[in-house]
Amino acid sequence: MANAPNNEVDMDMTPMIDIVFLMIIFFIIVSDMTQQDLAELKLPVAEQAVDDEAEQGRMIINILKDGEVIIKRVKYDTLDQPEAVAALRAYLASEVAKGEKDEGTTFSSRALLVRADKETKFKEVQKVMRICGEMGIQVYKVHLAAAQNEQ
Repeated sequence: MANAPNNEVDMDMTPMIDIVFLMIIFFIIVSDMTQQDLAELKLPVAEQAVDDEAEQGRMIINILKDGEVIIKRVKYDTLDQPEAVAALRAYLASEVAKGEKDEGTTFSSRALLVRADKETKFKEVQKVMRICGEMGIQVYKVHLAAAQNEQ
């Protein structure tokens, strides 16, 4: 009786392991990028605050306690200064242009997150909203960041 042919096939798993590690590295880098636009602030405490659900591509504006504004990790003077207002207008216009318009309206589909330090005067947040209105930028969803009340 002749020897039966060996039907067993060896599979090299090295390329599969390489791909899995590359995917893990990719997702770690991408998940970290979403948090880079968030400045270190002491947020005000709200009793009814809920966890933030980061939306893809939302616009983020950080306001420090002295009124300085951080846009895309670049710090500007208060919104009383023309260069800070110009930077905010340019940022909002370019970001809104990237988003789609909701059907039948002029509202941008992108959300705006305004994060202000708990010691920031509300008039600084009002300045951001006023600039949005002056430019005709209609944002359908504005989030105001707050910390949850720890009990």
